[in-house]
Amino acid sequence: MKKALFTLFISVFVISIVLTSCTVKNEASKLNTLRTDILKNIHSPAVPSNTISILTFGAVGDSITDCKPAFDKALAECTRLKGAKIVIPAGIYFVGGPIRLVSNVCLEIQKGARLKFSSDPEKYLPVVPTSWEGTFILNYSPFIYGYKLQNIAITGEGTIDGNALKTFSTWRDLQSKDQQLSRDMNHNNVPVNKRVFGANHYLRPQLIQLFDCKNILIEDISITNSPFWCIHLLKSENITVRRVNYNAHNINNDGIDPEYCKNVLIENINFDNGDDNVAIKSGRDDEGRATGIPSENILIRNCRFKGLHAVAIGSEMSGGVKNVIIENCVSGGKCKRGIFLKSNPDRGGYITDIYVNNVTFKEVEDCFYITSNYHGEGKGHNTDIHNVFVDSMFCHKATNAGLVIQGFPSKKIKDIYFSNIRIDQAASPLSFTNSENVVMNNVIIGGEAGIPSSVK
Repeated sequence: MKKALFTLFISVFVISIVLTSCTVKNEASKLNTLRTDILKNIHSPAVPSNTISILTFGAVGDSITDCKPAFDKALAECTRLKGAKIVIPAGIYFVGGPIRLVSNVCLEIQKGARLKFSSDPEKYLPVVPTSWEGTFILNYSPFIYGYKLQNIAITGEGTIDGNALKTFSTWRDLQSKDQQLSRDMNHNNVPVNKRVFGANHYLRPQLIQLFDCKNILIEDISITNSPFWCIHLLKSENITVRRVNYNAHNINNDGIDPEYCKNVLIENINFDNGDDNVAIKSGRDDEGRATGIPSENILIRNCRFKGLHAVAIGSEMSGGVKNVIIENCVSGGKCKRGIFLKSNPDRGGYITDIYVNNVTFKEVEDCFYITSNYHGEGKGHNTDIHNVFVDSMFCHKATNAGLVIQGFPSKKIKDIYFSNIRIDQAASPLSFTNSENVVMNNVIIGGEAGIPSSVK
């Protein structure tokens, strides 16, 4: 009987090894296929053949002259020409209000050029259709704003300076009433045209927002001093963000926030942000579930992370997130968390088919963290989190935790695969609760054990 049980155990063990090996090989094949599929659906917008200089329309790069009228005239000319590149040569251009883009335009902010925006909130009125923390509202205009456009490029080696430190950045302590009001409107299905914020409210606008746009390229620019999120890509598709440099340390200065987006390439970015470097979102709570548009087909590669969380998914992700690849990235400085998948029972939705491949962190608080209980709040809409594959992840030091999974008894996080993981130091190496089918292959946390000592 004992021999039969032992034989059964060995057979099950061998089958388990074979199944794990097959899973790893299958997922490597799926990763390669997914990467290929994402890239073949992403194409940079054609650069317009017409070229005009912002100086022709009265702009002066003296840091004093208000150049907003010049941008308005130049963009009107782009519409007349059915597309053009607007060249902004070296100089400091004070922009006394939002730049509202048109289709088929390229802003080429050349090396030595700086767009320095007004810090006066009144300049960003009237309100425009936008979104704030996952809820559609009417609010102050983002500083560079595009709505229902196609073929948009923002390029060059110049700088976009939000100049928001002394005004918009101070609103964090004033926003709670409006923040809650926006969430109540979401939960109560208030029509969007009744969700009017703006004057006498304190929800900060984004620096760059492209809303319901197609064919987008943001390349080589530097970003600093944003009022809120730096680049917000909302309900948009076919997007490339490449070689952007950040020095953005104001409150909630997320680097790149794709929300309800598909076919997105984020590569070769130097992040240095006061919040998440990349935060993938898809709407909040009732509205996000009703909208039902996932963020999908997103490739993040060859980036240097520095800030709060390197890559976050959520917490506003009620429309779902799927088909995300994070690969060949390193930390350029300290991050609070490396990879952070976060939701709570207000959200619902799903997170699935996430691939983390060849990522290195120096010092973090937590290296890899999945939670269905973000902020310990919410009820009734647990999130389905499954099919997450982490391969070749290295971390020098996790001051809190190495690998964390937190599900619920009624909705466990499942099918999570760790391969070739090494974390040199971690105060709490592993913490898996309410999870199932968590598979680990070549996982070393806190140092590899040597040859066992013999009895003396």
